[in-house]
Amino acid sequence: DSFDILGDGVKELLVGRDDGVLEVYNFESADDPVLRYDHALSESIASIQGGCVGKDGYDEILASTYSGWLTGLTTEPVHREDGSGEDLKLSQEMQSKISSLRNELEHLQMKVLQEREKYQQSSQSSTAVSSVPAFSVNDKFTLNKDDASYSLILEVQTAIDNVLVQSDVPIDLLDVDKNSAVVSFSSCDSE
Repeated sequence: DSFDILGDGVKELLVGRDDGVLEVYNFESADDPVLRYDHALSESIASIQGGCVGKDGYDEILASTYSGWLTGLTTEPVHREDGSGEDLKLSQEMQSKISSLRNELEHLQMKVLQEREKYQQSSQSSTAVSSVPAFSVNDKFTLNKDDASYSLILEVQTAIDNVLVQSDVPIDLLDVDKNSAVVSFSSCDSE
């Protein structure tokens, strides 16, 4: 998207990448865009848009991820200080907003517990039918020319417990910064 997020009268280029990186480029000169801001999300970005969403006068960037999460980055200051250095008390508007969000969260947690209980009861009945839910997998297997390695990227709209990589030739698995997996090896069976 292109949007004037910096408020300088010139639109910036908002880029959402499929490796989860959100970038804001500024065109200070006519030659090349300059990276002004970047933020890393935990999954690929499907869509990005600039605008005013939450509060008038403060522009924001909204990013939608592969699994459907919406992430917002705002120009509204998060911290405010007074001259004496003491903590500011929350305004009545902010307190009511926090209270309504807490109530909504409690309501959603209760609803989840009720639905889980319903599912448990229906799955234990004699007429229950078990099925594997259908879900789409966003996968990529790309060659990294710099170190002659391949990157396997898997995204699913549910938690991934295990990934089994089977090969009839020996492979080396390399660790990367974004990886939170625990790797375990088993030897190849030549038969």
